[in-house]
Amino acid sequence: MPKLWFHRWYAKHTMWMLVAVLLLTIMLAFYNWMLSLLGIAMLIVLIGIALSAERNFHKELEAYLTTLGLRVKRAGEEVLLDLPYGILLYSDQGKVEWHNSYLAELLGHERVLGEKVNALFPSLLAQGKERPDTVELSFGERTIQANLDYEERLIIFMDITEMVSIKERYENERLAVGIVVLDNLEESMQGLDDQQRAALLAKVTSHLTVWASENGVLMKRLSSERQFMVMHTETLYRLEQTRFVILDEIREMTMDNKLPVTLSMGFAAEADSVMELGQLSQASLDIALGRGGDQVAVRAGQRLSFYGGKSNAVEKRTRVRARVIAHALRNFIEQSDAVFIMGHQTPDTDAIGAAIGVLHACRLLGVEAYIVLEESNPSIARLVAMLKKDELLWARFVSRNEALEMATEDSLVVVVDTHKASLVEEPRLLQTSTRKVIIDHHRRGEEFISDAVLVYLEPYASSACELVTELLQYIHTRTQLSVLEATCMLAGITVDTKHFTLRTGSRTFDAASFLRRHGADPALVQKMLKEDLDEYIQKAEVIRHTEMLYDHIAIAVTEPGRKFSQLLIAQVADTLLNMTGVLASFVISERPDGNIGISARSLGQINVQVIMERLGGGGHLTNAAVQLPITIEEAETKLKQVLAEIDAEEGLFE
Repeated sequence: MPKLWFHRWYAKHTMWMLVAVLLLTIMLAFYNWMLSLLGIAMLIVLIGIALSAERNFHKELEAYLTTLGLRVKRAGEEVLLDLPYGILLYSDQGKVEWHNSYLAELLGHERVLGEKVNALFPSLLAQGKERPDTVELSFGERTIQANLDYEERLIIFMDITEMVSIKERYENERLAVGIVVLDNLEESMQGLDDQQRAALLAKVTSHLTVWASENGVLMKRLSSERQFMVMHTETLYRLEQTRFVILDEIREMTMDNKLPVTLSMGFAAEADSVMELGQLSQASLDIALGRGGDQVAVRAGQRLSFYGGKSNAVEKRTRVRARVIAHALRNFIEQSDAVFIMGHQTPDTDAIGAAIGVLHACRLLGVEAYIVLEESNPSIARLVAMLKKDELLWARFVSRNEALEMATEDSLVVVVDTHKASLVEEPRLLQTSTRKVIIDHHRRGEEFISDAVLVYLEPYASSACELVTELLQYIHTRTQLSVLEATCMLAGITVDTKHFTLRTGSRTFDAASFLRRHGADPALVQKMLKEDLDEYIQKAEVIRHTEMLYDHIAIAVTEPGRKFSQLLIAQVADTLLNMTGVLASFVISERPDGNIGISARSLGQINVQVIMERLGGGGHLTNAAVQLPITIEEAETKLKQVLAEIDAEEGLFE
């Protein structure tokens, strides 16, 4: 115990006062020795009283501190036993050596000593290098957090039920916003009089309002075809579990109309600010519309999910957008020192044909332009052979390195037949120029070239060649395509529409008619697309390994070790679709690059785009694919798992 505790602050002052009294008494002796003796006697008595008081103080202090120590020790023991925290000490063998009463109360039985910790709390004491410091345990409706000290073999249990409840409530009650549009209202109302239009709009809006009210969603009308929604995040998650059946309800209730009304929705949640929520919800809506509409895109943090998309994109009858895009593209081309055009990696006929169309537009405007093509592939081998015969046209094809050397900040990069930066022929070229243009007909995915100055993304179109053909009609008044150029573009449309049998609209035939008037040769297209006998035999071998699932889904898996081109895989999928009773086909095969390719086709009843997106790919509602760096067996297992999940969630054929 520190000696300072036994020294009062006035002890030294008292001593010096007594010394001063003694000196004064001695001085008094020179005047009156009788009084001096009396003073000395009184001084001795005072010193005795002071010493006695000091001894009593020491005794009282020691007694007090001793009593206080015992009280603190006893209180500590009682607190340790009665704390609202569980404390447990265990042995090297993982057996309980000591615990407080809280732990016994938590477990519901008193006999705990000697029991194995992992028997009481399964897998609490993890083995191996990675041993967690904290573990959450559930006891009925209670949530307990176990804090582990492996060196001291100590575990402290804390009841965090209230904290977890508050956190869960906070997460559930965070703000989520959404934007809903009737994406084809104008087309659905064509041919209707004012009364019929008002009745149709009131019918759809009323049903949508009832749906929002029943689900606890605040909906505010912004215009006749646009609604703004505010809700809790918990409500949004609940709507996701229903997979937004309102899409099907609106479509089915307007089936009597010439063209059913469809909805598109964009939702956002888990953002840091209201401003960010608004931006993300609009971006989600743009993605839903870019994918063809009649679907919902939900952005929750880093997760982007899609629901719906069961109907084909509605073809927009107006050509105003094509004219506006053409004029904007012409301005960008004229302001560039050079234009570099590229499609996706392993380009197909549609990508090359669209690139040739943009190249022709640049030549009409007097701007140097080049098509980036690293190497040919089986799907365009005959097309490339024909292009090489035209020296002037083939001279405009450059390799990736040549394009990187020639490109400057003032160059324009035009991407055709894809909108994903990771899939373009040369991704580094996108970083060279600040001006990028996208011309694509695929449904928009999560990955997107976001900094493009001009985007012409129309998922209703059959092909990129169709879009470029429309642009050529407005980009210059004197379009004069050569026979080879027009034929290449017609070949692109022919391949992507499977000889005008899939995804063809009136605009598709208009584009083909325009190309035919400018010299496109169907016989030359047929020559480009011919297949030899060996390829036909290979396709027959792949088809021989086909099995049927869910009565209407054909899956063909090639033999391990056999490599087939992506073109052949796609052709097999198309062939299987022609079989009786087949509504969707999937072909799995090893590609020449070592990856596993899956080509998917459907007649529209099954959205193969959603299936391929779950595997990491994409495409259209009726035409999609994916490439996976795994084995054939693993790819087949993954595909069947996804089919089973979708069938369990909403049904494959609904």
